[in-house]
Amino acid sequence: MISTSRAHALTTVDSTVEVTVAEQGAGSPFLLLHGGGGPQTVTGFAELLARSRPARVIIPTHPGFAGTPRPAALTSVGGLAALYVTLLDEMDLTDVTLVGNSIGGWITAEMALLQSPRVRAAVLADATGIEVPGHPVADFFSLTLDQVAQLSYYDPDTFRIDPATLPPAVQAAMPGNRASLAVYAGTTFTDPGLARRLPGITVPTLVVWGEADRICDPDYGRAYAAAIPGAQPPGNARDGRRKSDANVH
Repeated sequence: MISTSRAHALTTVDSTVEVTVAEQGAGSPFLLLHGGGGPQTVTGFAELLARSRPARVIIPTHPGFAGTPRPAALTSVGGLAALYVTLLDEMDLTDVTLVGNSIGGWITAEMALLQSPRVRAAVLADATGIEVPGHPVADFFSLTLDQVAQLSYYDPDTFRIDPATLPPAVQAAMPGNRASLAVYAGTTFTDPGLARRLPGITVPTLVVWGEADRICDPDYGRAYAAAIPGAQPPGNARDGRRKSDANVH
């Protein structure tokens, strides 16, 4: 599958932000928003989606990830959501399906709340962002990479990552990924007001969750779906993969 990449200079209220965007496939547009591990963590899903249906899969790299610069004024998930609505406008995309994993799912929710007419549907996979009493997001920044794998997968040994085996560029980007993740999501990965705002989502929404996810457990996912009018609630994905955060440390 041929993949292309280019930088888009997007003008925002505060500044001009350069966003690196990879694309593959042709057909209906899907904006695929990665989690804390960086864009390479969703490459396999992007390839599968582009192969399995007529799909144009568009993967922006969140500024500050994968060695890219983050403007000082860009400090929140809401800011990323507004930036990516601008990207849809700049690329003149219509009938876009948003797909986001982990913090990418949170960005997806915030984008849906902006009610861009270019968005037709949203998919939230193991998304962070809301506060659910009794079901906190794991204290991610206190975890080792091995502990993240233990909490993320049904079969951790199959998906455990040895950082030393990763490409040098990926290893070099890890500290920047982690720092940018902390800026955007904070230490709790939540916005206390998000759940109250979710009823403002009007596009069809699917919430997908891993049965074995213990970063944000399935009840957290059910609470997410319950807060969005008409959202299809999560079923169970047996392997419980988060995919997004495995390379953060």
